[in-house]
Amino acid sequence: MYSDAEAKQAAPPCFIGLDLGTSGVRAIAADLDGEALLELTAPLPPPASQPHGISQDPGIWREAAFGLLRRLDAELADHRPAALAIDGTSGTLLAADASGAPLGPALMYNDCRSAAIGARIDQHAPHDSPTRGPCSTAARALELLRRYPRARYLLHQADWLLGQLLGEYCHSDHNNALKLGYDPVAGCWPAWLDAAGIPRDRLPRPLAPGTPLGRISPHLAKACRLPPRLLLVAGSTDSTAAIMATGATAPGEGITALGTTLVVKIICDHPISAPRYGVYSQPFAGRWLVGGSSNSGGGVLARYFTSGQLASLSERIDPARPSGLDYYPLNTPGERFPINDPDWRPRLAPRPDEDRLFLQGLLEGIARIEKQGYERLRQLGAPTLVNVRTTGGGAINPGWRQIRQRLLGVPLVDTAHHQAAMGMALQARRGYIATGANRPKP
Repeated sequence: MYSDAEAKQAAPPCFIGLDLGTSGVRAIAADLDGEALLELTAPLPPPASQPHGISQDPGIWREAAFGLLRRLDAELADHRPAALAIDGTSGTLLAADASGAPLGPALMYNDCRSAAIGARIDQHAPHDSPTRGPCSTAARALELLRRYPRARYLLHQADWLLGQLLGEYCHSDHNNALKLGYDPVAGCWPAWLDAAGIPRDRLPRPLAPGTPLGRISPHLAKACRLPPRLLLVAGSTDSTAAIMATGATAPGEGITALGTTLVVKIICDHPISAPRYGVYSQPFAGRWLVGGSSNSGGGVLARYFTSGQLASLSERIDPARPSGLDYYPLNTPGERFPINDPDWRPRLAPRPDEDRLFLQGLLEGIARIEKQGYERLRQLGAPTLVNVRTTGGGAINPGWRQIRQRLLGVPLVDTAHHQAAMGMALQARRGYIATGANRPKP
């Protein structure tokens, strides 16, 4: 007879994707065929907010993520976790010492306190670099180095949590690194970063998503109740991870992420960069993924309504009859795309007496920003939009879908998967297969 440990080792492999979002952490386990086996979530408290400044304690991410991994061990009785990949919010950055300990709170993706210091980036970065602009990741890097001049590492959200599991902090991925200045064509951190005041020796090495990195540290394997030979692979940003899960690959296919924020992207045969609008490109499935991220999105809805209220009020909306409200939904001043303005003001008035109409006005406002985003990409040289896949929590709202369909005027394509955590589970599977671990032993 087999012991429990031997039975677990003999079980078929599964692959774990961890998605670090703004409001929570999600974990999905998928089998070797790419089918979901289990999905778990854990909430996160809201980031600390002040004028133009949004930050969060990285320890909160670790506590939530490691708690999910321990739950996975308890609930995956018939499968053995074989590989894991992590995504995080694009542009969230922290400073750490040589041991990987954070030196202070992480500056979130929508933190714009570094607008003045970020002007130094514009003096050195190429004119089409996604690092330019008052709310750029590179501007946050300069702010962190100003606060912590002896910092050993500047790490993205996914980089840091991956380092916690791996026991070393020298890895990142192409997608997270892009907004910090990584040159995807040359395949390196460019020399202008040193001149701008961001030493390249403080930055991790970017690798392609799905690249095998190494095994989990023995200490963390025990703490998280994971197999000691669990493979860790390079991850991605949250929005790109969700796109990986949808199966979109053809030019003109659009992908909208309706999460806490609104992300609009389209597949192109060529890169496009327009930092004045917060537009950048990244390699994707042999082509380029072009788009930008708005500060609007589901985070505004959550400010006014609970999930239960959203569900019940959405059922009472008539999507075919416009509300007549002209909202630009934001929680705080500042926008990145399709308008790049740190002082852009929210527009949320007048508020009607009926919550149903107020919600409809918010949904329409976010949908108009989505439409404006695709129009901006087309003006900059992207192909004509042919269809749109939707990821994130907003993808399941049928009333919102009808509003978006009316405004966008193209088919909204159903997808088998649209969760960022599933995109990471598929990348974990890719890394595992790349090692040859799934081949039959001779």
